[in-house]
Order: sequence, then structure tokens, then C-alpha cells
Amino acid sequence: MFNKILIANRGEIALRIIRTCREMGIKTVAIYSTADRESLHVRFADEAVCIGPPASSESYLSVPRIMAAAEITNADAIHPGYGFLAENADFAEVCAEYGIKFIGPTPSQIRKMGDKITAKDTMVKAGVPCIPGSDGLIKDIKHGKKVAKDIGYPVILKATAGGGGKGMRVVWDEKEFEKAWELARKEAKAAFGNDGIYVEKFIEEPRHIEIQIAGDQEGRVCHLSERECSIQRRHQKLLEESPSPFMTDELREKWARQLSKPAKPSTTKGSARSNSWWISTAISILWK
Repeated sequence: MFNKILIANRGEIALRIIRTCREMGIKTVAIYSTADRESLHVRFADEAVCIGPPASSESYLSVPRIMAAAEITNADAIHPGYGFLAENADFAEVCAEYGIKFIGPTPSQIRKMGDKITAKDTMVKAGVPCIPGSDGLIKDIKHGKKVAKDIGYPVILKATAGGGGKGMRVVWDEKEFEKAWELARKEAKAAFGNDGIYVEKFIEEPRHIEIQIAGDQEGRVCHLSERECSIQRRHQKLLEESPSPFMTDELREKWARQLSKPAKPSTTKGSARSNSWWISTAISILWK
């Protein structure tokens, strides 16, 4: 068990981690930007370290500053929460190099599921049905328009490193494509430091249902039921309900079996194995 955990996040998720650690008798370290100096997670943690100015790129996304905070506080583990660096394989590898446990997936698992286009490719190879779209990232506007024409408008542009509705634009016809492409790339670059964009068929009025998969280093996999996330604004979830009122027992069991296959952690002889549970990227089921 860990003696002290640094929480590489802020707000509500940091508070939840602090509460759990306190119940388990584990010390916590909060990091914060200058804008979050008076935040609750800073006040409730056992220790707190300021790591930079308000811009997330200079604070919550700064790996050198976070690792420095972990070293000066003698933290033996880092919990990334969700968002920010939670799906950053390079960050997980840096933690290992410093001898600090990254509480989450292994770097290889993050690379398979942390990047959306790679995650989709993993699902396709595993035989999981996916929404029609580009086979990888869009190279340029000409390539994007061709893919959009092939699958038919409307389409949606998505940031491969995206989340929280950032870097997404719906395109209803070809004349809107170029403007949407530029806006999506700029937003993705500003939010995630990665302007990679892919295209998918836009499904109007879908049901958005997520199923999360969890597993351990022994290869055991289970699902954590589903969450109904259809109530959204600007592609951001406003309400989650579990279980979903639209899922049947038959459909739930079918998807649980289907999603367990790609979620199996792959290991090779002599490779390092994670000592912690890992959670895959939530897999969305969309239908009208």
C-alpha cells in the first residue's frame, strides 16, 4: 500500500481521491495553479504544491513540474484522476523512470485506448462494430472532403486526443468543411497540444451509452455496467444515469462479452506488468 499519493488533478475528482485516501489512511498531496489557490482540494489535502500559472499547459499538463512536486513531497504514487494526463502514456513512463507508481493503465494500454483513433482501430481489429469514418487521421482538407463524401454528410470532425466536447465540429455539407476543419484543429491544439483530427458519420439524435471495462495484471476483466449519457450540451455530458433505462439484459450481456475481448491486457515474455487495476477508455454505443 502507498504512504503518500500526489493527485495530478483538481476539483471534484481530486476531492474524491482525497476522501478515499483519508479513509484508507494514506497521505495526499494536492497540486494547484495560482488560479486554484483557494480551491477545496488544496485545503483538504495533507500537503499542497503550487505548480504554475492558470494555463493548464503550464501547470496541470506540465510533467516536469508535477514530477518535481512529487519528488519534493516524497510521494510514492501519482493518481492522475481523469482528463489532463490520465491518458498520457509518456507521463506513465516518466513515473516509472522516477520510481513513482502511476495509478492507472500501463503505457501500452494507454497508447491503445488513450488516443481515440488508435482506440477505434483496436476495436475494429477486435471485431467490435464501429461508426463509419476515416481509417486514421485526416491528412489535409482534400483528404477530409473525400472521406466525408464517401461516407455521406453530415459528418463530425473529432480530435483524436479530445475529450469534454473539445475539438469537435459537425459538418452538414462540403462548403462548411474547410472552416470546421480549421476551427476543430485550433481548438484541439489549444486544449490538448495535438491537432490530429479524424472524421466519422454524424448520427443525429442518438442514444449515447458508455460501458467501462476494468481489469488487473492477471488478465481478469469485468465490466462496470453502463451509463446513459445522452443528455448533452455542445457534446458535453450534463447528466449520467446508471443503469440506462434503454438497455435490456440481453443487450447488456451481449456488449459485455464483446468488449471483454479487446480489453484483455496483452503481455509478452519478460515485459513489465502493472501492479494496479486499469480502466479502459469508455466505449460508447450509439444508435437512434
